[in-house]
Amino acid sequence: MDTGIIVLVVAILIAICFAGYLIIIFNGLIRLKNNIEKSWANIDVLLKQRTDEIPRLVECVKGYMKHEREVLQRVTEARTAFLNARTMREKAGSSEMIGGALKTLFAVAENYPNLKANENFMQLQKRISGLESEIADRREFFNDSVNNYNIRRESFPDLLIAGIMRYGRRDLFEVSEADRATVNVSF
Repeated sequence: MDTGIIVLVVAILIAICFAGYLIIIFNGLIRLKNNIEKSWANIDVLLKQRTDEIPRLVECVKGYMKHEREVLQRVTEARTAFLNARTMREKAGSSEMIGGALKTLFAVAENYPNLKANENFMQLQKRISGLESEIADRREFFNDSVNNYNIRRESFPDLLIAGIMRYGRRDLFEVSEADRATVNVSF
């Protein structure tokens, strides 16, 4: 065999291996990007379910909390902000508003024994608390997906492919400072 043919075959094999490696990197980045989108969609579904429960909750507590208009108004405003949110960042921010408003509402409800004895209120509170727990689980999965994606897109040689594909860094779903604070309720 001619040396030129051997060099050509080796060069072709190297090119095929290199192309295969690039395809593996490309497909890995696509998988990670889609995992982020899927995990956000799962969070969004739960946020919507929680938001859909708010009018029922407000109606349930309205008769008991005649002097707590500000609390009910904050819950309603937070729900409206969520419904008007368009981007992931806006929905995350309004979700934090809803969470804070609901915490305050549930804390205030502790001072209304008749409300706490209301079966409908207790079911709604349990449902919303369950949704909050599921949202927290989904946030953790979302943040894991974002972290894996960011690590891959910043690692060599993946960063070259990510740059060509214009895949930018993704933000984690973080808890706001207001959500970290304890709920203060005064009467």
